[in-house]
Amino acid sequence: MAKTLDLERILHKQGFGTRKMCRILIVNEEVTVNGTMCDDPDAKFPLENLHYTVQGEAWEYREHSYLMMHKPAHYECTHKTQFHPTIYTLLPAPLVERDVQCIGRLDEDTTGLILISDDGQFIHKVSSPKHHVPKVYEVTCKHPLDDAHIEALLAGVKLADEDQTIAALEVARITPLVLHMTLAEGKYHQVKRMIAAISNRVEALKRIRIGTIALPADLQPGQWRWLSSEELASLK
Repeated sequence: MAKTLDLERILHKQGFGTRKMCRILIVNEEVTVNGTMCDDPDAKFPLENLHYTVQGEAWEYREHSYLMMHKPAHYECTHKTQFHPTIYTLLPAPLVERDVQCIGRLDEDTTGLILISDDGQFIHKVSSPKHHVPKVYEVTCKHPLDDAHIEALLAGVKLADEDQTIAALEVARITPLVLHMTLAEGKYHQVKRMIAAISNRVEALKRIRIGTIALPADLQPGQWRWLSSEELASLK
């Protein structure tokens, strides 16, 4: 039997404020369900394939949020920022209210693909090193890269405060200054420290893939979208 829930609780679970605020939205005729206006907060609806609008904005009921974002430069991946705006200002307020979290933070000056969710188990699976979800970075270096540099990154380099050498899973030189580096870990400033260990410096850093999911060419910096069911299944 399909699970049902009253409209007030539905809006509350979806991040539209306190129960009282959600009730007011409904009573003020600012909510439609499957194309029909509903002013009864206690009206029950099946959650499966539930579409609704709040103040004219269309939504679909989702038990959890699974998003991707093209992170722009000069944004921080934290709710409490120090010097720059947070990426959460780029999301609709109801998603922020649901306490979505970044899955593996990117530095303020790093751009590219980031996944965001409010599903704790999913966050752990994608971010935990023991699950070995590979991440691919496009790295622009200050100085040209030769074969010896690539070999060193693949063989493993020694980083300060690390007992063992750290190696890239794959390294592909795209131009003399640009390479694609695949990592399974997510250590602090790992790419920058690995490039520094081969006597070079990162000038620009962009994450272009997480697992099987590549940063879409049509997703511009600052934009976000829901993960498709196929993308989500590939990560789960």
